[in-house]
Amino acid sequence: MVCVTCTYGLGGGAVQTYGIRELQRRSSEIVDELERSRRPALVTRHGKPVAVLSPIDEDALEDFILANAPEYVASMAEADEDGRSGRARPLADVVAELDGTDSS
Repeated sequence: MVCVTCTYGLGGGAVQTYGIRELQRRSSEIVDELERSRRPALVTRHGKPVAVLSPIDEDALEDFILANAPEYVASMAEADEDGRSGRARPLADVVAELDGTDSS
């Protein structure tokens, strides 16, 4: 017998888990539960995790999209590396250079 709705215990909390077929049959009900509980759920296929469903409010949508866009993530990683390696400059210095003034 296969358990289509299970709960994984992770670090003191539990993550609701749905099999892909259950998600297909009960998608509206599952989304309602995500909205109500405000907790993410794990989706599995053949017992292996394949996706996470996460509730999100309209105000956080843009931040979520940006934080998960591959181009943005790569750009932020590059900027972090530039900062660590000394290739970045303080904004005040750049602005002063553009204005033709000295920031020091």
